Amino acid sequence: MSSTVHAGADRPPLLRTVLVGQLAMLGATVVVTALWLGRMAAAGVGPGEMTTGAYDPKDMVPYGLSGTNAFTWLYGLLMLLFLAGLAVAPLLAGYSVLLLVRDRAGMTRRIWRLLLAVTVAAAVVTVLRLAPIGTDLTRWWLD
Repeated sequence: MSSTVHAGADRPPLLRTVLVGQLAMLGATVVVTALWLGRMAAAGVGPGEMTTGAYDPKDMVPYGLSGTNAFTWLYGLLMLLFLAGLAVAPLLAGYSVLLLVRDRAGMTRRIWRLLLAVTVAAAVVTVLRLAPIGTDLTRWWLD
């Protein structure tokens, strides 16, 4: 009988957590950006006018904001993921680069490519969120 534990020996540490975290934060950023662009197109205004407060994202929640409304909870989760993405996504991307370089042999080719794509997307999204258009988007979402 072997005393060696083989659970997770083939998988790098925290790989699944990093992938899920990055995908969730990137998904939240894509949803918020789609809401912003849709609201801009529907109102016929530009990015600068969206930050005036006249186009509040909370007005888009169906049935209004209340604790008993499931859409309110979804809005809150989306807000947390979007805001956490600004600080946590670069940290996860840095750890992902470490995993990509160090543990390449321990991953399947499909997982390695997925991690690479998510890491590149997180880096691009972080740069875009720090650009002037991204700060307008964040300011609108925090309105």
